[in-house]
Amino acid sequence: MKHLWLVTLLAGAALAAGKDRPAEVNVNERYTVEAVSVSGVAESKVSKGLREDLQKLVGEKFSQQKVTELIKRLQKGFPNRAVSQKVSRGLKPEHVKLVLVVARRIDLNADFSATKAHYHSKQGWTGELSVSPGGLGANNRFSFGILSNADDLLERFAGLRAGYERLKLGTDRVRLAFQFESYHQIWNRSTLDELKSSPDVPGIYRTRQNSEPALTFLLANPLKLTVGASFQRFQTQFPAARTEAANAVIATLRYDRQLEDSAANRHRLEAGYGLRAVTRTLDSDFVYARHTWDLRYRFRRGDNRLEVQFVSGVISGRAPLFERFVLGNSQTLRGWSKFDVAPLGASRMAHNSLEYRYKIFRVVYDAGAAWDRGQHADPKHSLGVGLRRHEFSLLVAFPVRAGRAEPMFIAGMNF
Repeated sequence: MKHLWLVTLLAGAALAAGKDRPAEVNVNERYTVEAVSVSGVAESKVSKGLREDLQKLVGEKFSQQKVTELIKRLQKGFPNRAVSQKVSRGLKPEHVKLVLVVARRIDLNADFSATKAHYHSKQGWTGELSVSPGGLGANNRFSFGILSNADDLLERFAGLRAGYERLKLGTDRVRLAFQFESYHQIWNRSTLDELKSSPDVPGIYRTRQNSEPALTFLLANPLKLTVGASFQRFQTQFPAARTEAANAVIATLRYDRQLEDSAANRHRLEAGYGLRAVTRTLDSDFVYARHTWDLRYRFRRGDNRLEVQFVSGVISGRAPLFERFVLGNSQTLRGWSKFDVAPLGASRMAHNSLEYRYKIFRVVYDAGAAWDRGQHADPKHSLGVGLRRHEFSLLVAFPVRAGRAEPMFIAGMNF
């Protein structure tokens, strides 16, 4: 207890010092505001009332409290931006300039997703993984994907795909998109053997690249028009290795409308036409035109769903293998292998499918033919049963033909 008086004395001195210490102040508050401005956005986008309150600061002493309140108001007007202040020396002595900086937020988050993943018992696995980085704003989308696809074309093509999309180009009715693709190919033995007796069909290629800019116009609420160009380059393997081009003008017209005739019944109609016109005017080694038509009708009543789809296509001229039509995959003539239907693809195609679903159970019927000009169409049919819930589907399909029926098993997800 002999040092208690000393501890008490020191504590009292500390309290007295804290009581007398002046509050911390911003050093700029002793200066007068000479000018106030906002950078990073057009002045017209700042509300009139906020602009007037900002200018009221001119001629007054700098007040950090007032500036903080104004920053909060400015932040509410631009919720996806970051707002900060910048104070600099003014032209006059004892004056400062204030700039409120509205900057784009840096979003390092990225959206990873599998856009396609399914298995076909005759053609193997197909999968695509894509990433869409953030931080580009609400009107900009960038995507990057890696894929290995054995389903859509004659060959398995694997590589990368990158794309950019501007969702609003001056107006909500115009969009800009650009896509780049680079693939290498693996060919099925059936295609290679068939090529030996088909000199009119262009040979195989080892690599393929495509650059595709396009503009989309919303002509009316259910009607969209896309126009652009496709610059395809591929390295052929036979008879000698060389690079060829199939540069095209592309156009697509799409119609998509959903109707409800009652609270229980829902109808949806989709239709489209696509054109790829390859010409030597674009420094192409090929000359051809590829036309496609499609029509899909969907009906839903409670747990019952019905879907009818028709697709067809015609190629005039001599087109490379990646342009030729394919039937017998996970979407068409399910129950057949595309290498049994047309191992080299075809320049003519017609396909119709009918699907009925009750809750998660489904029954499908497919009919279609793929042939070349001058040949007779050989229609083929298939039946399938399976399950479907949201993006996941499971199907066992059988070809309709005389003799032994070999089922196809298809499972996976399409997003």
